[in-house]
Amino acid sequence: MKNKEFSFWLFITPVLLSLLIVVILPLLLGTYYSFTNWNGLTFTNFVGFENYQRLLGDQQFKSALWFTIKFAVASIILLNVIGLGLALLVTSKLKTSNILRTVFFMPNLIGGLILGFIWQFIFVRVFSGVGKLIGIEALQGWLSDTQTGFWGLVILTVWQMSGYIMIIYIAYLQNVPNELLEAADIDGASRWQKFKNIIFPLIAPGFTVSMFLTLSNSFKIYDQNLSLTNGGPYNSTQMMAMNIVDTAFGSNEMAYGQSKAVIFFIIVAIISLTQVYFNKKREVDL
Repeated sequence: MKNKEFSFWLFITPVLLSLLIVVILPLLLGTYYSFTNWNGLTFTNFVGFENYQRLLGDQQFKSALWFTIKFAVASIILLNVIGLGLALLVTSKLKTSNILRTVFFMPNLIGGLILGFIWQFIFVRVFSGVGKLIGIEALQGWLSDTQTGFWGLVILTVWQMSGYIMIIYIAYLQNVPNELLEAADIDGASRWQKFKNIIFPLIAPGFTVSMFLTLSNSFKIYDQNLSLTNGGPYNSTQMMAMNIVDTAFGSNEMAYGQSKAVIFFIIVAIISLTQVYFNKKREVDL
């Protein structure tokens, strides 16, 4: 028994050390520095909640936060709907299901910066060319407008992550007992009735996992935002991660940027834990 306990701690120690060094210590140090006038190298004195008080009057921070929340809501809904739809498609009796799985998952293997530049070319060149050809002005200057820039970011994110979310739903769909589905067919249940009363309740844990991943990823996006719109026009499509980086490294206000990061962390943690709590309760009810 002692040997088993020793082996357990021997294998888990590297993971715990990595978590401590990479996550916990930087979080604690960052929170500490947010109460100072830290410039990235040193600090001369503590300023208390001065950095946090500045946030109350920072309109760009509020705009970036609101833009990020809207983006997260749109992305979460579309990613889960499309991801589940793709999972249902490739788990049906199709001869090309294995090929389709590969095709749908491939965008997730491409880096965010590269994807941003690819879609920037599509939105700026292709959309503009098609718009001029068929006379639709809405397709021209797609990234020069806040509204279309917003949907450009949503489209990019959904295209990249739908295949990844599909894989999660596939894992849960494959665990649905065929006996239940066959019994439903015998009883004359429609496809919608089978999905609503059998499939969806059984894949509810997958919905919880996917919701958590899509929510946290949508809030943390930086590289796609940088390469696709760079926050433009006039910082109207700037998301929270970019706003924090610009404050810390662009304006060289490390402590103030860190205070933004702390608030951002608290907001994301509260939203993530709340949705996990309610989804877990819903799993029990289902």
